[in-house]
Amino acid sequence: MNTLQAGFSRVNITPMLGIPIAGYFKPRFAEGVLDELEINALALFDGTKKAVLLSVDHCGLPTKATDAFRAHVAEQAGIPADAIFIHSTHTHTGPIVDMSSENPLIQQYIQFLYNKIADAAVMALNDLKPAKMGWAVGKAPNIAFVRRFRMKDGKVRTNPGVGNPDILHPIGDIDERVNVLRFDREGAETIVLCNFGCHPDVVGGNLISGDWPTLYRHKLEKAMDNVKTLFFNGAQGDINHVNVWAKDGDFNDMFNDFDDVARGYGHARHMANVVAGAVMQVYDKVNYTDVANINYQIKTIRVPSNMPKPEDMPLAHKYNDLHKAGRDDEIPFKAMELTTVVAEAGRMVRLEHGPAEFPLYLSAVTIGNVALLGIPGEPFNGVGIGLKEAKDWTLVLPCCNTNAKEGYFPMQDAYDEGGYEARSSNYKAGTAELLVKEGKALLDTLH
Repeated sequence: MNTLQAGFSRVNITPMLGIPIAGYFKPRFAEGVLDELEINALALFDGTKKAVLLSVDHCGLPTKATDAFRAHVAEQAGIPADAIFIHSTHTHTGPIVDMSSENPLIQQYIQFLYNKIADAAVMALNDLKPAKMGWAVGKAPNIAFVRRFRMKDGKVRTNPGVGNPDILHPIGDIDERVNVLRFDREGAETIVLCNFGCHPDVVGGNLISGDWPTLYRHKLEKAMDNVKTLFFNGAQGDINHVNVWAKDGDFNDMFNDFDDVARGYGHARHMANVVAGAVMQVYDKVNYTDVANINYQIKTIRVPSNMPKPEDMPLAHKYNDLHKAGRDDEIPFKAMELTTVVAEAGRMVRLEHGPAEFPLYLSAVTIGNVALLGIPGEPFNGVGIGLKEAKDWTLVLPCCNTNAKEGYFPMQDAYDEGGYEARSSNYKAGTAELLVKEGKALLDTLH
């Protein structure tokens, strides 16, 4: 028996000019707007329980912010806080949200976002219509690539640059699967939820943009009548858009940026086209399934801190002080290697005196036999693959930066090998594997 209802809403959250931009270890301030930022919301109702899934065009909202936002949504929408799934698409050309910041533009924007997230949830719930859900899995080839590489000197580097002759081979696996949920509603537009894992750090610069996830939404809705779509990014911690062996037309619309990462707005458009194409490949052939029950739960787990060794602290303080003083040119590294040592030094200084462990949220929303599992940061692709193998579920959609953004979750071997993500992570080796184990256990309780 199918009792499902679904609703949709969209609100604009484009910030004011001059606001600091998130995503890099260098200051950037918004000088203009390429694309309007949005919140896209999907409301679900099974006749008894309601839930709201919100996809926010943002690099990532910290726990303190999402706690406040979920509490406000719960009050305004009249649903439990655990029923609220706030996801950030992870665009690197959106505003900073720092609850402790004294910057007046950031403070104003946080209040603006606080109200707009609640608006989006309430509007989506008010839009509920009887619906049937279909699911399918498409494929987006040749737009997502491992970004960690073994080099000829034996070291591991993140983003070593296109055409770098010292690259031996990538470290990791690619998952080109595009998860698609289609909600056909009575007397209203069809809603499409898309889930695919890759960093949206393609545009760069100082102009506000939702990067390729925003362009994906524009492309699909332009190509298909009476369709609204929202995007949830997957396990993308070690995956980005850079093909280091680019040839022929692969480098069209791209340039080498300050950190040796190839970027370009035209390439973001290309990625959007490929993901939209993956959705259209399977749109008419989804597997429809009755939904008589939705469920949700947020579980807190505790993980050990990646505290530094005392002997590493003098150099860490030196690099951290130089970076904070704007004197990166005095640190003996360049491009992504500079980013790596700066991030590592920041982690060491931050954790010099603890804490010894951190609480982390795992967030789940289930729709019949389909599950969305939210990770509170940036999991490596191995986490996503592990969660997709959860038993007894038709489809599991891993979602990064959900109900928090608390850094990287690299797999065990990344700590042994080195690289930006493991060296900067707040968490000890083994945390990623624990997320898979605890995520599967959480889903088991909701079956």
